[in-house]
Amino acid sequence: MAKLRLGDFETPEAISGKDYEARLATLQQQLELIQAAYIVQGHRGIVAVEGWDAAGKGGLIKRLMAPLDPRFLDVWSIGAPTDIERGEHYLERFWRRLPDRREITVFDRTWYGRVLVERVDGFATDAQWGRAYDEINQFEALQASDGVRIVKLFLHITQGEQDERLKERLEVPWKRWKTGLDDYHNRSKRADYVQAYHDMFDRTSTKIAPWTVIAADDKKAARLAGLAAVVAGLGAGVDLTFPDIDPALKKAAKKAGVL
Repeated sequence: MAKLRLGDFETPEAISGKDYEARLATLQQQLELIQAAYIVQGHRGIVAVEGWDAAGKGGLIKRLMAPLDPRFLDVWSIGAPTDIERGEHYLERFWRRLPDRREITVFDRTWYGRVLVERVDGFATDAQWGRAYDEINQFEALQASDGVRIVKLFLHITQGEQDERLKERLEVPWKRWKTGLDDYHNRSKRADYVQAYHDMFDRTSTKIAPWTVIAADDKKAARLAGLAAVVAGLGAGVDLTFPDIDPALKKAAKKAGVL
């Protein structure tokens, strides 16, 4: 498997507004059909989203959620662990949030925090984050062996694009809630994060749960690429043919005068 390097994902696809809307509608219709199959057939799926601050994770998740039935969808925005969670194994809080049958669960940041922020900022020891790659691979392998489909997305933006978006979050009043000092702390450690991301890709992009890196300097192109990856990953091996009408149901509908 070829190594994933962020420098290879800095030229997004050029896309027109009209083309974007058409392709977005098609992908969302496919997602709606996939979820219907999950509900009827009892499948489970995980979408794990990582990426730089201001890379567009929220915008992608918003477009992913839009066509789906919220009764069978969970979205978890993962922040720092609570005091209770710090006393548990770091994967424990993710075990509690895994999808049940018929559900799709989206994680906005994930268990990879162990080998990213906890590594970079020293919240985990070298030994702790060093062994986490194997622990995470085992965690994902357990889900896959139990029939859970896993899609892992990483949104990559260049430093210049990130700076433009951080600036916009300061200048546009209603976007100010999206930013804080953490953005600038993380920005100052970009080189450390690049190394951590590359190690993460090398150690955890597996056959059963590969990483998809998306060039995200263009928000619209990134959303389409992300949704396409979700459609491909969650739809893999799923029967998407429309079910026949149950004979007993058809009989009851005729009796009721519906048919």
